[in-house]
Amino acid sequence: MAGVMSKAGLTHGGFYAHFASKEALIEAAIGQMFNQVMVRWDKENQGLTAQQQLAGYIDFYLSPGHRDNRAQGCPVSALASETPRLSAPCQAEFARGIERIRGMIIRQLTEMGVDDPQTQAISVSAELMGSLSLARCEPDREVSDALLESAKKALKARLDLAEE
Repeated sequence: MAGVMSKAGLTHGGFYAHFASKEALIEAAIGQMFNQVMVRWDKENQGLTAQQQLAGYIDFYLSPGHRDNRAQGCPVSALASETPRLSAPCQAEFARGIERIRGMIIRQLTEMGVDDPQTQAISVSAELMGSLSLARCEPDREVSDALLESAKKALKARLDLAEE
């Protein structure tokens, strides 16, 4: 903790003025990661149709650039395997973040007139997050690229989103 606080320009004791515990810091960090996802969504989708928004999100999410940029990428694929080991408040914050992402997908699917948008959003979010996670685990870049491209095409075809 001392190293983290030093990089932030604070003392080790200063940590406790901001957070009650290390777990509280982790909980806040998880919330902030999901906030960044939502800010990016709002910034990049102004004036676009629901179809354009969802197609753009799928293109971004299942891109080699997103796969390779773990530090700025999706918090779900970065933390999913660690979340069960975290405290209950951290797990709850993670679940709220996933629900926020799912909520933005539900809104787009609803606007697009998709039947049962809630069930579809659960499937879409699982496919996105699972595909990205698997692509990040694949050591062969060509296989990883093909995995991303295949998942992207399948999702967009199922949702009737035109390929650009």
